Amino acid sequence: MKKTQITPTPKYFDRYINLYDDLELDEAFQQSLDEFNTFDWEKCRQIGLQVYAPGKWTIPDVLQHLLDWERIMTYRALGFAREIIVKAPGHDEDQMALNAGASRRSLEDLMQETIILRQSTRHFFNTLTEEQLLKPGICWEAQMSPLALGFTIVGHQRHHFKVIQERYFPIL
Repeated sequence: MKKTQITPTPKYFDRYINLYDDLELDEAFQQSLDEFNTFDWEKCRQIGLQVYAPGKWTIPDVLQHLLDWERIMTYRALGFAREIIVKAPGHDEDQMALNAGASRRSLEDLMQETIILRQSTRHFFNTLTEEQLLKPGICWEAQMSPLALGFTIVGHQRHHFKVIQERYFPIL
């Protein structure tokens, strides 16, 4: 299904969804994998655990955040599609980052996990019917469907890659 089939477009999450053109969700997942594979990981290695401002996450923290976010959004999509969740519980991303220990992991390990998870997430979303992709639920204060959650996952990655390029790469 295409992005324009998301109705209503959820507030707050629209900032991620709108980072993609109107294309099929599976195409968006493929683009996100391509963008991941062609990202400038060498610059990320050179930056290491440096941050662009006090209190900001390291690049490993950002990657762990993307992994955690993808798992949470996929669980929500599963719950809405299978009609076992009507309102998804919230999460504290800063608390999660504090307890994740991402800076102790290698960049390569985080990258490998991301690729594996993204392939699994893509496969899951491809198993959903159109009816399941449009099942509504509530995330935070927004009505969302699994289709919207799928576009949120890929848009969230694109958002954070832009942050890395604009704020972390200048460190070098």
